Amino acid sequence: MARKKLAASFALVAGLAVTVAVPPGTAAASPPGTKDVTAVMFEWKFDSVAKECTNTLGPAGYGYVQVSPPAEHIQGSQWWTSYQPVSYKIAGRLGDATAFKNMISTCHAAGVKVVADTVINHMAAGSGTGTGGSSYTKYNYPGLYSSADMDNCTSTISDYTNRANVQNCELVGLADLDTGEDYVRSAIAGYMNTLLGYGVDGFRIDAAKHMPAADLANIKSRLSNPSVYWKQEAIYGAGEAVQPTEYTGNGDVQEFRYAYDLKRVFNNENLAYLKNYGEGWGYMSNSVAAVFVDNHDTERNGSTLNYKDGANYTLANVFMLAYPYGAPDINSGYEWSNADAGPPNGGTVNACWQDGWKCQHAWPEIKSMVAFRNATRGQALSNWWDNGNDAIAFGRGSKGFVAINHESSSLSRTYSTSLAAGTYCNVQNNTSITVNSSGQFTATLGANTALAIYAGKSSC
Repeated sequence: MARKKLAASFALVAGLAVTVAVPPGTAAASPPGTKDVTAVMFEWKFDSVAKECTNTLGPAGYGYVQVSPPAEHIQGSQWWTSYQPVSYKIAGRLGDATAFKNMISTCHAAGVKVVADTVINHMAAGSGTGTGGSSYTKYNYPGLYSSADMDNCTSTISDYTNRANVQNCELVGLADLDTGEDYVRSAIAGYMNTLLGYGVDGFRIDAAKHMPAADLANIKSRLSNPSVYWKQEAIYGAGEAVQPTEYTGNGDVQEFRYAYDLKRVFNNENLAYLKNYGEGWGYMSNSVAAVFVDNHDTERNGSTLNYKDGANYTLANVFMLAYPYGAPDINSGYEWSNADAGPPNGGTVNACWQDGWKCQHAWPEIKSMVAFRNATRGQALSNWWDNGNDAIAFGRGSKGFVAINHESSSLSRTYSTSLAAGTYCNVQNNTSITVNSSGQFTATLGANTALAIYAGKSSC
């Protein structure tokens, strides 16, 4: 039978706000190209992703789309069945190899690259028949792995201060692969090379902290494109034996503290505190940090904001896309009351904002900021202003300017920018803003609204 969900495990060690400095990363592995925003289409079927690449993601300027794990997995309606693989066939609920390849081709034609969420730390527990027809029992996955390919520890991870326990024992009881073995490394690389052969542009490595960084480096070295984009899930926990910075030599690492602290600031503290967000808060180096407001685990376990948080959530995404730290992910999933619930319609999205699909990537306030980020990439933070409380504004050099009013009443003031004189479109509400020869403009912002203007966008 299928074991309990993975969701709990990925949040067990979630640390809250910390200000301890960490050493800078050793690899500048941010998504290559001029567009670094990823839309994470959680549990979307591949043919639905393909349509959205054409209709929304490409035109909006998203550089990447991340799809849920494509490998065959245990049966069941819950979302977490996707994270319990039984083989490396492309045969999950989201589509077969043909649908996967067609999605990649369609997204590429729309100018969007594809990242595959990749589960290589473990295999499924229980026994049965997978979504692609493969029979399995725990520790035995015919034609792929047997008990000899598993780590010797068969108990569940219980001590995050013990490296061996974290990396050799079982994550919520799932069969732990011995990634130190040559055969296992070869099999994993074979799966990833298959995906690369289909056109995949990058990987999100699920549960990376449960595998030694050296093992992942070895697997990456076996790929047909060893420099492929690589984003690793390694949750920070104060005092833990395994730290996210260990993985920066392989590529980007997801900076969970960024999301945790945004929740606290937007819910209970002052936006003025965000002036030096990122490395100034002790986070990983900007060049290796993958950031997000929420992901599929954290939106369910309450450690971050989620779509139920209204303006706090929307404005946090606006801030993330405007602020120059990390490579941002936009979580795009579906409504849920039961945290285990799988996707509506088995993952088919007939239209955004129907059948429970939230489509956060297409919310106007969020979608409009993707082009802002592309236009301002590489520009330093400038012209910061705050009222000491919940109203902030800042520029991105001479390319853009953003103001966020998280106060309970409207705010009218004159802002100083580094923008050239002219007329700009406020992409948050499609109104015009005039910047004078001194780089100033006057505007009124309603409560819990934002303003964003950037060079090259003069008309709405």
